[in-house]
Amino acid sequence: MNFAVLVFPGSNCDIDCYKAVEDVIGQPVEYVWHTATDLSKYDCILVPGGFSYGDYLRCGAIARFAPVMAELVKAAEEGKYVLGICNGFQILTEAGLLPGALLRNKSLNFRCHASLLEVVNAETPFTRDYKQGELINIPIAHGEGNYYCDEATLAELKANNQIVFRYQAGNNPNGSVDDIAGICNRAGNVVGMMPHPERAVHEILGSADGRRMFTSILNAWREKHDAAAAVR
Repeated sequence: MNFAVLVFPGSNCDIDCYKAVEDVIGQPVEYVWHTATDLSKYDCILVPGGFSYGDYLRCGAIARFAPVMAELVKAAEEGKYVLGICNGFQILTEAGLLPGALLRNKSLNFRCHASLLEVVNAETPFTRDYKQGELINIPIAHGEGNYYCDEATLAELKANNQIVFRYQAGNNPNGSVDDIAGICNRAGNVVGMMPHPERAVHEILGSADGRRMFTSILNAWREKHDAAAAVR
């Protein structure tokens, strides 16, 4: 399984994502610069955290127009796996791959600490190795993690089981609507989340709960790949 880690000017979690893939599942992984115009060789594209283009105008607003984004949209439409983390989540919403927007934290402070998440949807390719309702320890590091959508969109997210993670009740760090920490598209192959699973892959980091996100992706891909091979 081939992984791409997109790199924009200002990305600072690209190495973390690369190392998580390399260390946890040992699959081929490459950095892909924002000027790339071909993602056809990759099965999963990771859009990492950081401050793409300095977060000028609005988080993810400039990155959304990078040349690689047309290919990312194409990959998502083809059913390939796309995971946007923190600034990556912001970029996915700006690109229209996920609904809603990320606003300044309600406290107006940058928050960087461990965070307990509830696994709301354990049926996506990214969460299949978790249990429904399980609480996992995944760190956050953001100033604009306050997920917002209107009431109609929230109703759709709930109806279509698109809420993937919520912050533990009573421990919402940023004021996001319905305690949302991560969502997916209707097809389930695109996920965006503010917490950083790539920073929780070894106990020495404070938690290894993020490891199962990467094993989930690999196991889902293998199952899909084997099913396609059987049909042929």
